[in-house]
Amino acid sequence: MGIHIRGFGSDNHAGVHEEVMQALSRANVGHVHSYGDDPHTEEAVAKFREILGAEVEVFFVFNGTGANVTALGSISQFYDAVICAEGAHLNVDECGAPERVAGVKLLSVPAPDGKLTPESITAYLSGRGDEHQVRPGVVSITQSTELGTVYTLDEIRALADCAHERGLRVHVDGARIANAAVSLGVELRQATGDCGVDVLSFGGTKNGLMWGEAVVFFNAELATHYRYARKQGMQLASKMRYVAAQFAALLTDDLWRRNARHANAMAQHLAGRVRQIPGVEVIYPVEANAIFARLPLPVIPVLQREFFFYPWDAAKGEVRWMTSFDTEAYDVEAFVALIETTMAKGT
Repeated sequence: MGIHIRGFGSDNHAGVHEEVMQALSRANVGHVHSYGDDPHTEEAVAKFREILGAEVEVFFVFNGTGANVTALGSISQFYDAVICAEGAHLNVDECGAPERVAGVKLLSVPAPDGKLTPESITAYLSGRGDEHQVRPGVVSITQSTELGTVYTLDEIRALADCAHERGLRVHVDGARIANAAVSLGVELRQATGDCGVDVLSFGGTKNGLMWGEAVVFFNAELATHYRYARKQGMQLASKMRYVAAQFAALLTDDLWRRNARHANAMAQHLAGRVRQIPGVEVIYPVEANAIFARLPLPVIPVLQREFFFYPWDAAKGEVRWMTSFDTEAYDVEAFVALIETTMAKGT
């Protein structure tokens, strides 16, 4: 049997939501000014301000790494460091771009559940003010985390209070911020600016967009130099209307919430079904749209031949399954049936 069209490898593997495709088609008419001086960008920024607050400054970029790196570079000095979780996308999956492009050193903190705490970052602040050491300038968290866990509002506030009391800024890598907000049952502003977040990399690609992310500043003063950082960082789109139109659609009629809610629900469904299979262990709380599981090593390649997914720690038999806005219940059931059959065979 060939590999299924929809697997569990990544929410990046999903296509584009039909409402977003329709918005792109509508934007693809006539001539408008470039570099964001167009009605589509104006509309998208207005929708962000409706949802996140009238005071926010919003800038559209090509991708998540670009959003993170340009945001961090714009709020940091050349001698600053960024504190992040050891497993953060910044630290593991951005090919050294924060260090090379933004010019900031990453201070990675062990975080067994993917989450930083005030206590875990305090030890990294002891040398602040010593000219022989880099100066921690930003705390960056990922919401939801790389392990599929979600910071509570109180946890974010505590981190923000700890950082701000010491003169640090707070950045959120929100590649899956919509999934986190849905998991918490709150509005996007409650999960970000209201908790003390200074800058947010707002994810769109993993939630139904073709491409594009947004950098949102809750403190307008911090955005003063960002347009230069975006241009130098090669993240300024000439035909920005195509990024902006997608975000306008995502923020209309709660599409962001509908997509994230469905992805989260499919993750819960999958986790609930595989927990019933002897020999399969779900190893982290399933709080957004990621399931991490441990399987017998010989089973993994058999499953991957029909449903693609990534190993997480191959030596331990740990894998990651991601659900998306277009994951269907029958995808889950077919995958569960394959796991059951393969486990029963003792492959």
